[in-house]
Amino acid sequence: MNMGSRHAFSMPFGAELIAGGVCFRIWAPSVSNMVLRLENGLTSDFCMQRSEDGWHELNLASSSPGDHYRFLLPDGLLVPDPASRFNPSDVHGASEVIDPGAFEWTDDIWLGRPWEQAVIYELHVGTFSVAGNFAGVEARLDYLVELGVTALEIMPVADFPGRRNWGYDGVLPFAPDASYGRPEDFKHLINAAHERGLMVILDVVYNHFGPEGNYLFCYCQEFFNSRHHTQWGSAINFDGPKSRTARDFFICNALYWIEEYRLDGLRLDAIHAIFDNNSPDIVEEIRDAIQTGPGRERYVHLILENDKNQAHYLESRSWQHGLRVGGVAQWNDDLHHALHVITTHEIDGYYADYATDPIMALTRCLAEGFAFQGEPSPFRGGAKRGEPSGHLPPTAFINFLQTHDQIGNRAFGERLCQLVSPAALEAVTAILLLAPQPPLIFMGEEFATHQPFLFFCDFNADLAQAVTDGRRREFAKFAKFIDPATRECIPDPNATSTFATSKLDWTLLNREPHSTMHALYRRLLTLRQHEIVPRLTGMSHLTGNTTVSHITPKILRLRWKLGDDSELELLANLGMEQAVEVMPECGRMLFATSNMEKAQPNYLPPWSAIWQLTDAVL
Repeated sequence: MNMGSRHAFSMPFGAELIAGGVCFRIWAPSVSNMVLRLENGLTSDFCMQRSEDGWHELNLASSSPGDHYRFLLPDGLLVPDPASRFNPSDVHGASEVIDPGAFEWTDDIWLGRPWEQAVIYELHVGTFSVAGNFAGVEARLDYLVELGVTALEIMPVADFPGRRNWGYDGVLPFAPDASYGRPEDFKHLINAAHERGLMVILDVVYNHFGPEGNYLFCYCQEFFNSRHHTQWGSAINFDGPKSRTARDFFICNALYWIEEYRLDGLRLDAIHAIFDNNSPDIVEEIRDAIQTGPGRERYVHLILENDKNQAHYLESRSWQHGLRVGGVAQWNDDLHHALHVITTHEIDGYYADYATDPIMALTRCLAEGFAFQGEPSPFRGGAKRGEPSGHLPPTAFINFLQTHDQIGNRAFGERLCQLVSPAALEAVTAILLLAPQPPLIFMGEEFATHQPFLFFCDFNADLAQAVTDGRRREFAKFAKFIDPATRECIPDPNATSTFATSKLDWTLLNREPHSTMHALYRRLLTLRQHEIVPRLTGMSHLTGNTTVSHITPKILRLRWKLGDDSELELLANLGMEQAVEVMPECGRMLFATSNMEKAQPNYLPPWSAIWQLTDAVL
């Protein structure tokens, strides 16, 4: 019988198994002494040895996996391990000693997938299934494969306060939240995904800790830099005195998830909110550590969220022949915003930057990557935003119509299908799923669920009320929420019903119009897999390979030269009126929106899109 392999990442932080016991280490330079307390029914205290640089360490022969422990500060406060691998009783409770090598992996032949094959499905573990846990996601893996997905992008699972949260309020970045399951449950999900050919990418937050349960301030003030201020208080210390340990903490976290959990990549949340004036900065250090470490043996990818559109982060490195090169890509908010303005005509907030000519902004995204490549942003007070991006390949830009942010940051969490016509939705879906850039789908989008995805959390009483009040104040600047009574209708983030309302209803798959939309996604993703993906390899840049042959305020026409010298052409009418346009004459039809079936020759109906492919001449 072929036994599975075991994977463990050795860290200088936390509880590490050693021969004959456990080594406990914590960096607490702000306190003079630290006591380890074991809490296994009876409590036992053990003094730790402090070094001059602020590390507290203890090798304990009587400890073993399954032990619960906390650290006792001189003032009597008990705190969990900041590098805890698991906190079964939430962020204020004891940490558990975990044997990372106890799980047997059966995916040894898995080396990942090239980034050109990426079709990304973003999901929230707690609302994706009725069970709301890792097992609930695993139960739907076959469905995702049949849909045409190749990569799961899982919203943050790092331990957060309470029973429900989007995940961006995590305070124990090494510990999967207990509401989703134990560490071995997450590993079982990843192993099962690999067995089905699915990549798994985890969303991680390195720009802040959540507002409840972060005890680092109590014993490690050096972990924060008061020179930089954020909405959460002092920034994480990536560039001040004694910053090396904080930098290593997050580099270790990135490598830990990839090596110990065999993840295929990470999405770094909001790197524009990271303050780091070093060179290389922490994002570059993490990228290099991944690419020169686990990325030398298998495909490992890095996704960035970056409002600054800093294209230099996305530039590939040259590696020696034979090494697998993971992708570095960014969520392309510009493309989403342009499409949102085109389809909904909403121009509040950051959408105002795209109101003047959204078709031009969309075209630039498809042809060059970013819409803003150094131009001033009126929404940001005229500040210049972005860097030139046309030299990058299309795989550097992740396109999407919906994400947790773009739905959940609306007051009532409306989906796009509730805001636009079915014809408009079909047209922009066809653009999303067949363009050379990797597409991202947010859970439920593929069957046009009408269920909202709301902002939810589960904080302590005082903080909960502050979050609820703050959420409603945020919308006071919008015209439709000027009336206080209207703002009071915004769902309370801390209410259990807000979370329950956001859970997907999978029975919708068997009803119209949901089944028709699901069939459209399957058809388009099948076309992408068979016709587009095999031709993307070798398409090293957008500029020079993309031609904008025609554009009006409502019509766009683009042609991409793909990696095998074939040509992919898009012709679309994204307006509400019929247009006269010469149809493509060469190439074979890949897809046309359903309203083209009854269209007159050389007429583009409102909200129509045509894709054609011209094979390379041999």
